[in-house]
Amino acid sequence: MAQRPEPRTDAGTRTDGVRRFAFELPALTGSVARARRLAEERLILWGCGPDIRDTVALVVSELVTNAVVHTASGRVVCELREDQDTLRIAVRDEGGAAGPRMRDCGEEERGRGLLIVDALCTAWGADRTGHGTAQIVWAELAHGMGEPC
Repeated sequence: MAQRPEPRTDAGTRTDGVRRFAFELPALTGSVARARRLAEERLILWGCGPDIRDTVALVVSELVTNAVVHTASGRVVCELREDQDTLRIAVRDEGGAAGPRMRDCGEEERGRGLLIVDALCTAWGADRTGHGTAQIVWAELAHGMGEPC
């Protein structure tokens, strides 16, 4: 039986009042659940309450899903960064997509990810990384949303 590759992670560093945690996973649909679990586990270690953990887990799921489904990536990198005011979730892919956009999906069950991110977060967007078509899609939660970390 093939073993699931372990994600590469950093140590969850804290510098200048900012906590960071990043991990890399293969761009496979099975990585979405793993990304959600890694984010939740880190937020537990940081002392975040269940409301903010649930919100972050949902946002991580949506952003990682978009990177896996809508890009030609072989891997994705997810970073959580918490400072005094915000908790930022960023997912970097290897490119191949035109960039994220919200769309009217009507009655369809698929395609609502960015609508969910937009509803839950105080801000979100995408930035090109300067390496070909790779991009970082990010979302921020204010500490006042859910329970603060």
